[in-house]
Amino acid sequence: MGRWARRSGQPTIFSKIIARSVPATILECLVFCDVVPQAPIHFLVIPKRPIPRISRVGPQDAELLGHLLLVAARTAQAEGLADGYRLVINDGNHSTQSIYHLHLHVLGGQQLGWPPG
Repeated sequence: MGRWARRSGQPTIFSKIIARSVPATILECLVFCDVVPQAPIHFLVIPKRPIPRISRVGPQDAELLGHLLLVAARTAQAEGLADGYRLVINDGNHSTQSIYHLHLHVLGGQQLGWPPG
């Protein structure tokens, strides 16, 4: 399983970043650069509270989800992504979700192709 642990109860790489036991380039709040960027600008926005998948959220998470989107938009603006960017949330095996802690990918800095993948 390695450092990208999926099993519940096992710390994920994101949990380790939050605990500061794994170094990360922090841009703002819990926003940090992806370690394997897929675009010139590629950062992640994660909540402190571990939610394994977007499909596992409920009504009690509405404020948190809105906050994540606001932070993503504000950080994209601060990073100079005025020409646009892509937000990606992977959910489950078929989407190739590799870390089971909700996270938003924000990708930009170049023309992105469609369809993705």
